[in-house]
Amino acid sequence: MTRPARAFWLRAPGAGEIRPVTLPEPGPDELQVRTLFSGVSRGTETLVFAGKVPDSQYATMRAPFQEGDFPAPVKYGYLNVGEVEQGPAHLRGRTVFCLYPHQSAYVVPVDAVTVVPEQVPASRAVLAGTVETAVNALWDAPPLLGDRVSVVGAGMVGCAVAALLARFPGVAVELVDTDPTRAEVAAALGVDFATPEAATGGRDLVVHASASAAGLQRGLDLLAPEGTVLELSWYGDRQVQLSLGAAFHSGRLTIRSSQVGMVAPARRSSRGYADRMALALELLADPVFDALITGRSAFAELPDVLARLSAGSLPALCHLITYDGE
Repeated sequence: MTRPARAFWLRAPGAGEIRPVTLPEPGPDELQVRTLFSGVSRGTETLVFAGKVPDSQYATMRAPFQEGDFPAPVKYGYLNVGEVEQGPAHLRGRTVFCLYPHQSAYVVPVDAVTVVPEQVPASRAVLAGTVETAVNALWDAPPLLGDRVSVVGAGMVGCAVAALLARFPGVAVELVDTDPTRAEVAAALGVDFATPEAATGGRDLVVHASASAAGLQRGLDLLAPEGTVLELSWYGDRQVQLSLGAAFHSGRLTIRSSQVGMVAPARRSSRGYADRMALALELLADPVFDALITGRSAFAELPDVLARLSAGSLPALCHLITYDGE
């Protein structure tokens, strides 16, 4: 028996809509999920919404269950939490996370979902993809005991990294952002806060997640000799200009990229994607991550929500989408 559902599609850059969908009957190795919540990954999804994915990155930026192609029409998204309606007996009724777009229900292979631990609320579990990115980043550049670390850019990813860094013993963490109201989020996460001009220098590690050339430059300026900037930002089709004179060479500074599309080399031989996602969900048992969810809207409002997020008129970290009555 087929089931009706509804999905968000980007019809054209800057214009989204809700479309009806008919789900297929799940096969023997598949399950059907009813969506409870999805989350808007503000940085990446607003670039997609605005049609700013570079041609060269179409394949790299493709989401696991994306339909259509960039720039549009395309069904995009990857932070989805739902309840299993049909499938293996041990999963029926369980809450699961899936890298699925914004859709009221869907059918996927059994191995595409991760069970949400009972101690993690379904609404908080939408952050799993973001925390997974933070886990991978800290596998790429783990701090040493007593390190001084700055996170530049207090968006979803930057705040998730800061929240994890706050758990490392002896590590001093400062969250840096141009928006002084992010000081409240920093306090909730248990880390210090500074605006770029007041940020503390002499840092052993800087994690950059502001998606701005100015933020990356400030990160370099904050480093101690032989320090590293770990670059997590994705710039879409924008050019990035840096000043690599001054202390860049004499200080033997490093800029290193990190991207969640592959497991970090330091753990690639012993951890897979499923292990990394399961760890992210375990870490979300900590209620401190609720500070990253800064608004919620009904699924029917998603086209307007993404337009406002893209325009900057709706400030948010993670904006939660609810599916009551869908």
